[in-house]
Amino acid sequence: MAICRALLLLLLVLSAAQGLAATAARNWDGPKDGPARQPGHYLVTYIAQDLRNGGIGGNYRAFASAARLLGWQIQVLDAQGDNLLLRKAFASAIASRSNGIILGGFEAASLSAELAQAQRAHIVLVGWHAAARPGVVPGLFYNISTDPQEVARSAANHVIQQSRGSAGVVIFNDARFDIANSKTRYMQEQIQRCSGCKLLAIENIPINSANQRMEGIVRQLNQRYGRQWTHTLAINDVYFDEMNYPLLHAGRADIRNISAGDGSSKAITRIRAGLSQQVATVAEPLGVQGWQLADEMNRAFANAKPSGYVSKPILLTRQLLQQLGNQEIDAGLPYQQAYRAIWFAR
Repeated sequence: MAICRALLLLLLVLSAAQGLAATAARNWDGPKDGPARQPGHYLVTYIAQDLRNGGIGGNYRAFASAARLLGWQIQVLDAQGDNLLLRKAFASAIASRSNGIILGGFEAASLSAELAQAQRAHIVLVGWHAAARPGVVPGLFYNISTDPQEVARSAANHVIQQSRGSAGVVIFNDARFDIANSKTRYMQEQIQRCSGCKLLAIENIPINSANQRMEGIVRQLNQRYGRQWTHTLAINDVYFDEMNYPLLHAGRADIRNISAGDGSSKAITRIRAGLSQQVATVAEPLGVQGWQLADEMNRAFANAKPSGYVSKPILLTRQLLQQLGNQEIDAGLPYQQAYRAIWFAR
């Protein structure tokens, strides 16, 4: 009888595990097949536009964990937001005979000569936020990001809903980047469709100078628009890293800030705590995207086609973050299991 009970318990456990696996598989909308891990010694260089950017840093860490699993040698080069350092990093990656280069958060089109040199050397080029849209783009095997239109729509709609259709909006953009310009254009269109809302200004502020300029910008905007200014939209969380104190100093604790990217750890912490005027961010699933970088690179090494997968953005509010607890925002997605099954199933 004891053996029968043990067998019955084992069957119940296996059945439950299969049920959980089936549920996880249904929740995964990414690739389910592709080339296995490619044998050989590969060197992949991740060139970061600026590792101080929380989105880039989180994306790199996720990619590195997947790349180590695949047995690749990894080097990361940080351009620190400087175009000259970016070109030097690209030249260094080519000189080190990298098999693959990842463009982490900068425009592929801005380095057309360097890209052409890498292509002549048969180096695989994969991007993260390296073009205005996800998918196959000129010069790259694949560009990984969420759909900027979907990100912008989510952020702008949150402003409209929170203000009950009466927001006075300032948008922060970094016009150096096509993806930022796309998000800004879509947010602008969404706000202008709201009959009771008003678009006050679009401010072009380079991300890497936002911390130095924010106090002066807040003072100028408050002098210009006063109480008409109720909400701020931005293409990245970095703008709000240094904005809370200037707003409080100006007596503007009423203004609410929403970011259309990327869900940095700083932003998530302050939104979860409820002590900041940033009330939401539209986050990239950085873990998913980091592992997808490794998968697209592996597909290129195998001479296979790109997966075609475009991940979905996630609107993070305090309520949702409290529900998630200490979990990563994409922890509920079984992407690691899915990619392991592709790479090691054979």
